[in-house]
Amino acid sequence: MTHPAQPKASHFINGEYVEDTTGTPIPVIYAATGEQIATVYAATPAIVDQALSTAKEAQKAWAKMTGTERGRILRRAADIMRERNHELSVLETYDTGKPLQETLVADATSGADALEYFGGLAGSLTGEHIPMGEDWVYTVREALGLCVGIGAWNYPTQIACWKGAPALACGNSMVFKPSETTPLCALKVAEILHEAGAPAGIYNVIQGMGEVGGALVTDPRVDKVSLTGSVPTGKKVYAAAAAGMKHVTMELGGKSPLIIFDDADIDNAVGGAINGNFYSSGQVCSNGTRVFVQKGIKEKFLARLAERTGNAILGDPMDEATSFGPMVTENQMNIVLGYIEKGKVEGARLICGGNRADMPGYYIQPTVFADVTDDMTIAREEIFGPVMSVLDFDTEEEVIARANDTEFGLSAGVFTNDFSRAHRVIGQLEAGSCFINSYNDAPVEAPFGGVKASGVGRENSKEAIKHFSQVKSVYVRMGDVEAAF
Repeated sequence: MTHPAQPKASHFINGEYVEDTTGTPIPVIYAATGEQIATVYAATPAIVDQALSTAKEAQKAWAKMTGTERGRILRRAADIMRERNHELSVLETYDTGKPLQETLVADATSGADALEYFGGLAGSLTGEHIPMGEDWVYTVREALGLCVGIGAWNYPTQIACWKGAPALACGNSMVFKPSETTPLCALKVAEILHEAGAPAGIYNVIQGMGEVGGALVTDPRVDKVSLTGSVPTGKKVYAAAAAGMKHVTMELGGKSPLIIFDDADIDNAVGGAINGNFYSSGQVCSNGTRVFVQKGIKEKFLARLAERTGNAILGDPMDEATSFGPMVTENQMNIVLGYIEKGKVEGARLICGGNRADMPGYYIQPTVFADVTDDMTIAREEIFGPVMSVLDFDTEEEVIARANDTEFGLSAGVFTNDFSRAHRVIGQLEAGSCFINSYNDAPVEAPFGGVKASGVGRENSKEAIKHFSQVKSVYVRMGDVEAAF
């Protein structure tokens, strides 16, 4: 009998499931047990071509619909997604290993929020009238055309919607390639959009590794590429897209600072540090993995942090009591264990965790290092696992300089009860998505994205509309034309 996670077929193209088993088989491994639960096949060149030609053809009629009509379809898809939240969350847990306790509230729900938000915005996308004496200029906001979305493995349902919803709202079509590690959920997003009334070919999903992504990014039919991934991948994809003069959005990694001043509420600060390091077992790009704690509260903070980290429940992700799940793959687990070893060797003080958990699957204990210095590997490189580095600091000026001393600039957070200090410090931190007395909130209403090596462009909010559309301006002369001869 096939596993319930096995999809109907590997790809969703032109409104239906499509299979081509001549592509490279991609095993889907359940991170909680290490068992293979499904197989999909990488897109062959013929599948890639079918998806792109279909999407290119379908886009013209979609763009001619009114924004209100497109929005109605997106909002209907949001309703379907919410109705099916439980089964979609179970699939997300199979795909990623994240605990059901988390996927029920943070994955399909977030995807539905994006479909609803951009569905509501679609009818309001207008241009402007610019008076020029008796002449005037008007602008029109137009679709870009065919957009490619390339997903990361940590939030497969959410990312498929964060990219698809604004693209479709603006009148574009999309070909989405999920990560080969988590290929299941995006197929359901495509199925739901089609069921909600999106015309065939408007939202397509094809599977594959880097070579399929490369074929999509370099195809001349593609007008825009939106990637969520690592900085090295982002640099490659950005360069390839630039060669074809394509629009891009790059949502890349980070090594974000979380600064805790000695006047902060300790329990709230510990909660922020836990959310910013251990949610999704640390597999979140915006995580605040450099936790700077002012010396006056250092030991108090560490004691409370160790106590609360001890409350994590590692176990079966399908049990809603479980609050901490496995790494997504064996390879990712080994990468993270390698970083933990470096932390130990380079002299950081291990407060808790530090080992693989003694159970099946790819579990690592939530790990906290103290007495971390700025030059340690665990303080410089993105680990993408449950490893928190706690660093000491004395003064505000010092911590701002140290927080900014990184190639990355995705997120930053400050915990303090002095609100003028909170805004003053955040104002000087080089990061795109920031938090005061909170961490890692990502509502669809707010822009999300980074500065420096952490990316270009923004996802979510009205800002995303600018990245999935272009402006045409039209000068209208009401009188006669003067010319030199």
